[in-house]
Amino acid sequence: MTSVVIVGAGPTGVIAATLLARYRVDCLVLDRWPGVYRQPRAVHLDDEIYRILADLGIGERFAAISRPAAGLQLLDADLRVLARFTREPAGRHGFPQANMFDQPQLEDLLRTNLAQYPQVRLRGNVEVTGFTRLDQDRIQVAFVDRTTAATEHVEADYLLGCDGANSVIRRALGVPMTDMHFEQRWLVADIRSTVDLEQWDGVHQVCDPARAATYMRIGNDRYRWEFRLLPDESAADYSTLETLRPLIAPWVGAAGDLELVRVAEYTFRAAIAERWRVGNVFLLGDAAHLTPPFIGQGMGAGVRDAVNLCWKLAAVIAGDLPEHILDSYPRERKPHARTLIRVALAMGWAMTAGGGFGDTVRRVLLPRLGRIPALRLRLLDGVTPALRTSALVHRPWRHRSLAGTLCPDTVQPEGFTFVCTTPLPAAAHAELTERGTTVLVVEPDSDLGRWLRTARAGAAIIRPDRTVMRSGTDVAALCRLVPSSAGLVSCPSRAGRPSHRRCR
Repeated sequence: MTSVVIVGAGPTGVIAATLLARYRVDCLVLDRWPGVYRQPRAVHLDDEIYRILADLGIGERFAAISRPAAGLQLLDADLRVLARFTREPAGRHGFPQANMFDQPQLEDLLRTNLAQYPQVRLRGNVEVTGFTRLDQDRIQVAFVDRTTAATEHVEADYLLGCDGANSVIRRALGVPMTDMHFEQRWLVADIRSTVDLEQWDGVHQVCDPARAATYMRIGNDRYRWEFRLLPDESAADYSTLETLRPLIAPWVGAAGDLELVRVAEYTFRAAIAERWRVGNVFLLGDAAHLTPPFIGQGMGAGVRDAVNLCWKLAAVIAGDLPEHILDSYPRERKPHARTLIRVALAMGWAMTAGGGFGDTVRRVLLPRLGRIPALRLRLLDGVTPALRTSALVHRPWRHRSLAGTLCPDTVQPEGFTFVCTTPLPAAAHAELTERGTTVLVVEPDSDLGRWLRTARAGAAIIRPDRTVMRSGTDVAALCRLVPSSAGLVSCPSRAGRPSHRRCR
């Protein structure tokens, strides 16, 4: 018996387990592979996700296995630059805005980090077959040990389905995916080489309706290409370096010392689950949404799911928040994910649509993509959209607000944090502290003071996931609206020795 069962030990599932363990919530992670799945998949994350990795304690180790990218450039069929969107070495979250990496290496880091928490057990080489509800509050998960073929069961309060696009948990819930009308077959090729290809050190997107393509350097000796497959082609047609070389020749020329790591065929889709919560069962990551890879946000979306949900789940288990507050997870995350999927679809259209006429349109429009607000946030500023209004995000219609956005990196919340530019009365300060709130009184001309001033605010309530819950000028009223996080703070995640105690 455990508090939470997590199905799937990819980045989303392992990060969810780590976050719960930091709040002393015990959980069991079940995965079908005996260890890290060694095939490379995701290769990019932004500074927002990098900050999350740093919060988990692996920032320096991730820096050692990742490579900052210069940004994104869009090319025509002859590899002439149509538009270039550069990335800063350090973005607003304090880390490089674009980072290339090998997913198995990142998963090794995440699992090594997870091993320090005794609250988590990870069982690989098992196949989850389904679950049943024992009563309103308990779930029994069934799984088969793939070595012994024995069927086992475990009971839990909550179940998180982080088990990918073909999610067993989603199917067991009977939750359909809403098709967002995008499906393309692509060839993905990974090559290892000590040769410096002397290309611009960012992502190259070839906008060619006949053969759209992507090139990127993902490490000191690793390169990736993606090519849209023609209807009569398959990955088998490019299974050797000799058959692949005509496609990659514009980047490698006659270079030798190229080792083909793998070639695979992927079908890029856009879809989103109709429901992300059914009682005490939740869907996260690819189980909840499928994003084409054109803006590099597939894995990041799953990480955001875990960060959004897990502190709320821990607060409910600790008794700080009522159960219905968990409805804020799909209310906040689903529109956010849908928006980024649409941005990715727009980029996919820019790369592949329209034939010869599309080429003409691309030459005119692509240099102006940065003028489209949603695309500007992603392509130029590297910012994801603000969360929509929920029980834990209050965004007034007629007033400027920080609510739903991320706070600056100078705030390191565990429970809730209250930031203000004027000292609080002693009684209000003591009451907030008793409820587990960190109170930060900042100078008006400090970084945080200027941040508050961008929304003409005197104070802001910051959630444990760094999202602003509310901001405004009425400091006393905001004080009264801070939820309790005493249970989260009493189970410290960054200090003290590990404990097997469950926060209930």
